[in-house]
Amino acid sequence: MKTTLSFLLLIFSVCLSFGNSPKLTSYINPFIGTAGGAHCYPGATVPFGMVQLSPDMGNSSSEDFFNYKSGKQYDYNLSEIQGFSHLHLSGTAHDPAGDISVMPMYGEKPSAKLIKSKFSHSQEWASPGYYAVDLEQFRIKAELTTTTRCGFHRYTFPESNEAIIRFDLAYHNGGKPLECEFRKLNDSTFIGSRFSTGYADDKRVFFAVRTSKPIRDLVLFADSIRVKSKEQVRAVGVKACLIFSTREREQILMKVAISFANTEGAIAGLNEIRDWSFDRVQKEASDAWEKELEKIQVQSDNNKFLQIFYTAVYHCYIAPTRFDDYNHAYRGADGKNHQGNTIFTQYGLWDTYRALHPLFTISQTERVSQIMQSFLAFYEQYGLLPVWEMAFCETHCMTGYHAVPVLADAILKGFTGFDYEKAYEAMKASANQDIRNSKDYRTFHFVPFETSTANVTKTTEYAFDDWCIAQVARKLGKTDDYKLFMQRSSYWKNLFDPQSGFARPKYSNDNWVPGFDPLNDRTNGKESYTEGNSWHYTFMVPQDPYGLIKAFGSPERFSNKLDSFFTTAYPTDNYLGGMGGLIGQYAHGNQPSHHIPYFYHFVGKPYKTAETVQQIMHSFYSDKPDGIINNEDTGSMSSWYVWNAMGLYPFNPAGGEYLIISPLLQQSTINLDNGKKFIIRAENLSSKNIYVQEATLNGKPYTKSYITHNDLMNGSRLILKMGSQPTKTWGILEKDLPGKH
Repeated sequence: MKTTLSFLLLIFSVCLSFGNSPKLTSYINPFIGTAGGAHCYPGATVPFGMVQLSPDMGNSSSEDFFNYKSGKQYDYNLSEIQGFSHLHLSGTAHDPAGDISVMPMYGEKPSAKLIKSKFSHSQEWASPGYYAVDLEQFRIKAELTTTTRCGFHRYTFPESNEAIIRFDLAYHNGGKPLECEFRKLNDSTFIGSRFSTGYADDKRVFFAVRTSKPIRDLVLFADSIRVKSKEQVRAVGVKACLIFSTREREQILMKVAISFANTEGAIAGLNEIRDWSFDRVQKEASDAWEKELEKIQVQSDNNKFLQIFYTAVYHCYIAPTRFDDYNHAYRGADGKNHQGNTIFTQYGLWDTYRALHPLFTISQTERVSQIMQSFLAFYEQYGLLPVWEMAFCETHCMTGYHAVPVLADAILKGFTGFDYEKAYEAMKASANQDIRNSKDYRTFHFVPFETSTANVTKTTEYAFDDWCIAQVARKLGKTDDYKLFMQRSSYWKNLFDPQSGFARPKYSNDNWVPGFDPLNDRTNGKESYTEGNSWHYTFMVPQDPYGLIKAFGSPERFSNKLDSFFTTAYPTDNYLGGMGGLIGQYAHGNQPSHHIPYFYHFVGKPYKTAETVQQIMHSFYSDKPDGIINNEDTGSMSSWYVWNAMGLYPFNPAGGEYLIISPLLQQSTINLDNGKKFIIRAENLSSKNIYVQEATLNGKPYTKSYITHNDLMNGSRLILKMGSQPTKTWGILEKDLPGKH
C-alpha cells in the first residue's frame, strides 16, 4: 500500500524549508497504523490531550471484532467519512469512543438521516496536531486542530443559504447513548452533554460550542424526530443542525471544548483558544509535538527508519489522556466531582506496563508523578488501583493488577511527588482483593482450572505483580511483607510441569487437567490463557528468569526450548484474535510475546536476541498505513519499537535494568529532564552487521549485556561496535549477564 502523496509532499516541503535539519515532526506520518489491525486514528491531538479530533467512518458492527472492517473509527481502505468526533482511543480493540460527532454539510436539508461523504486520500492531509480533508459530496474542506481540551474546526463552504454544521450525539462506536442534550445559549454559543454506556459503563461528557459567526437557524431532532423547539432538546439520541448563510469559499470556524465534570468546565475550556487564529493554534499544536520529540533525537541514513521511529514516538505520547478540565475538575471513579491538577485517564495497563511506562521514566519524567497521583486518586475513590480504566470507569478488561509494576517502577527509581505509603497500601489492596480470582490464587497458590478462565495467565501475571510489591516492601523496610510477596512471586512454579516443560492448568486438588495441548488456548474446551497459549505463558516469568532456566534443568535445555518457541508453527485452526506477526509461536501482534526474545541474554546468547529483534523490526513495522502489525494498544507496539530501535529493552519492566541489544539506528540521544544526555552509538552498523562485538561505557570497556537505570539517568555514552558474526567475548560470561549485579 502506497503512502499518500499528500503526506510525502508535506514531508518534502517541510524538509526543504528547514534545509538539512528538518523539524522532527516532518518525519511523523499519522496514517501509519490506520490500515490493517492497528486501529490508529489520523486526526488532530496534542501530546496527552483530552481531545482527539478525528474522522469516523460509521457506526460499529459486532462482527469482525479485531479487524474492524465494519468501519469502526477510521480505516485507510475505506472511502467515506461520517463525521469528526472529539474522543478516540489509540489503537485498541474496543469501542474508540466517537463522542460529540460533527459533520459539515451542503446541499442537504436538515434531517436525522445517515450522512456520509466520499473523499480521496489525494485530498487528505495529516501532521501532528492537524488533519484536513476535502469532502467530495459537499464541496467542503474540513480542517481540524486542537489544544488540550478544545477542538478547533475550520470549514470552507461553497455559497449557500443552508450551510450546515450538524452535531450527531446519537453517533456511537460501540458505546450507546443513554441521554443527550443540546442547548442554545445565544446565536453563536451552545452547550450540551452526552451520557453513554459501553466500554466505560457510565461515561459523561459535557461540551461547549462557539462559532465564528452567528447561526441563521437551529434545527433539533430527538431520536430522529424533529422538535419544535429552537432552543433545547434532550433525548437518548440528539441531532442538532446549525444553519448558516455563506459566501463562496467562506470559512466558518468553531471551537468545541470538553469536560468530564460539568458544563461550567466545558465553557471555561473555550478559553484555551482566545481568538479565531486557526493557523496559530495549529502551529502551537505542532510546536508542542516538536518539543516532545526533541527529548529523543536519533540519526540514521535510512529515512524510512526515521519516519517509523518518530511516528512510533508520536503514538507513545497520545495516551494516557488529560482528564481534569480547564477548571481542574473531573468526575471520579465514585461518580462524584473532584478537583485535581493534571489527572490522566485511559490506561490499558495489561499492554502498557511492559514498555510504554518504562519509556516514560526516561522521557516523561515530570508526567510520571502525575500519572502515579492519578492512580492513587482512582484508588481512593474506587478502593483498588485501575486495571483498564476509561474516563475513571473501571472496565475490568484483561488480567492482572498491572498498575502495580508501574507504581513499583516509579518508586524503585526514586520518583517523588506522590505518597509512597499510600501507593504501597493501594498495591496491597489490589493484590489482596477478593475479585478477579485473586482470593483463589492466595488460597491455592495458583488459580485453579475449575474456578476461572485464563487460570494460567492469571497465576503467572499475579506472580509477577507480587514480585513488584515485594521490591517496594523491601525498599520501605517492610521485611515480613517482602518475604510474603516474594513467596507469592514464585507461585508460577505451581503450574509449571517439568515433564512437559510447559505451564498448564491444574485442579484445586493439585492434579493436572487432562487434555492439555500447548498449542491451544483451551483445555477441555475451557480457556486457560488470555490471548495466547501455553507457549507464551510458560515464559511469563520476567521477575525470575534464572528460576525458569533452573526449572528446565539447565541453561542448554532452556535455550533449546527457546529455540523451539521460534520454530514451532502456529496452528492455523486455532488462530487467536491478535496473533499477528508470527515467528513460530512468537506473535508480535500481542504483548505476552514481547519479552520472550530477550531470554537469550540470560543464557549468554545475546546474539540470538539480536537476530530475532532485527527480524521483528524489519518484518512487522513499516512506513505504510498498515505498518503496525496489530493493535497499537495506546502506545504498546510503538514503545517496543522505540526501545529496540535505540538498542535497549526493559525485560523486567520494574527491574531497573535495560538489556543492550542490536540497534536499528546509528545514534540515539536521550535528552534527559535533568539536563544530561544519554547517547547510544552503533559503529559499523549495517543490515549485516547486527551483532555487538564490543562496547564501551564512558570510554571504558563494557562487557555487560545490560545497563542500569542509574547509568542512563546519570548521562552516559554507550558505544557499540557492530560486526557480521556473533562474538564470544561480549555479554557471554556469567558475571556479565543481566540480574547478576
